[in-house]
Amino acid sequence: MRIVRRDLVFNGPGSVKMIPVDTDDLWFAYNLIAPGDSVMASTVRKVVRETYGGRDAERVKLKLEIKVEAADYEQTGSILRVRGKNVLENEHVKIGAFHTLELELHRPFVLRKDIWDSLALDTLKQASDPTASADLAVVLMQEGLAQIFLVGRSMTTTRFRTETAIPRKHGPAIAGYESALNKFFENVLQGFLKNVDFSVVRCAVIASPGFTKDQFHRHLLLEAERRQLRPIIENKSRIILVHTTSGYKHSLREVLDAPNVMNMIKDTKAAQEVRALKDFFSMLSNDPARACYGTKHVEVAHERMAIQTLLITDDLFRNANVATRQKYVNLVNSVNSSGGTSHIFSSMHVSGEQLAQFTGIAAILRFPLPDLEDIEM
Repeated sequence: MRIVRRDLVFNGPGSVKMIPVDTDDLWFAYNLIAPGDSVMASTVRKVVRETYGGRDAERVKLKLEIKVEAADYEQTGSILRVRGKNVLENEHVKIGAFHTLELELHRPFVLRKDIWDSLALDTLKQASDPTASADLAVVLMQEGLAQIFLVGRSMTTTRFRTETAIPRKHGPAIAGYESALNKFFENVLQGFLKNVDFSVVRCAVIASPGFTKDQFHRHLLLEAERRQLRPIIENKSRIILVHTTSGYKHSLREVLDAPNVMNMIKDTKAAQEVRALKDFFSMLSNDPARACYGTKHVEVAHERMAIQTLLITDDLFRNANVATRQKYVNLVNSVNSSGGTSHIFSSMHVSGEQLAQFTGIAAILRFPLPDLEDIEM
């Protein structure tokens, strides 16, 4: 995210003019924009004018400022839509009229808030950090199906998918099998070349059940030598093989659990979240009195100064009720100031999806609180 202008007060009002430069930036903007904020951006509107020949329609570029009532992020098209009432006087759109602004890549917008709390400022800092980027590329495959994911600082994006019918490998159909498999591997190779940038990612993982990953890895290296594909030749030591139970997205958690992958990305936000979630599930199984989830249980545990690690999804901060959002912000700040650790999970990461299944908020405790089970959630 490129910050053009910043004029704000901590825990007070202010505005930031910014330009999203990649898809992660739109996700950060979605996390920044809350109901009650206002967003100003240029838009194009169809306007009907009276002429001597009747009425003509033309597209007019104008500036609108929307008092936000709702925001929606469309991952597929990388578009962020903000809906609400117009608060900027304009000859084409009345003040108070409902309108939708589309925030897109490389188009500046201004975000105004009445309160820039610590979470908003932290999100802004992450968004504008030029060193933050995708940490991991994953080719998740099984025979006939392959997907390429980029695991970034705030989300996991699907960058490529191919599906090919592979005939059975026996009898006279063996030639057709090999031909179809080679065509499939060539499609995946092209997707790999287009979407995996070793100047950005720390490593690339090829993962599958069975031997598909080994076959593709061999194909990848042979073709790299034959065609002199320098990015692959120079970075082959950063290509890791991992066994998974399937080629579908849910197997990403197996990739992130693999020790050789974790070692390569151990100091990244995604890896820290995976470790924290793994520790929570382990505690829940082995010492359940030292793990809890659900807002009420977590709040009671914090009142007793028992929280060692707080796990919370960013979805909980996108609450239309300002007081509810502030409650979660205060909880994160209070846990940190009392010596605990907080992890804010992205709902666009596999780990965030897992945490959402446990109400979106959980904690590992410093000491057992067996009586929490008696408190209604």
